[in-house]
Amino acid sequence: MRIYMQIPPSDAGPPKFYHLHLQEDLLEGWTLVREWGFQGARGRMVRDHYPDRESAEQAMLAVRDTQLKKGYQVVFMHAQS
Repeated sequence: MRIYMQIPPSDAGPPKFYHLHLQEDLLEGWTLVREWGFQGARGRMVRDHYPDRESAEQAMLAVRDTQLKKGYQVVFMHAQS
């Protein structure tokens, strides 16, 4: 699952982005990767480990909801079946 969000550019600077995606790890757990920053600049990345896909998806959706409240808009979302 992957979600890409942006805050549109303003007079103050380039657009901000927030990228979330899930990765299955080799130990049968899941990792939520969060990346954010300004377009065209070095951003930040944080990885959080979860024991199963369901808890990782719930955490991902909670982060998405928090960022939507801050003004981000979903630009791209891809869910794998």
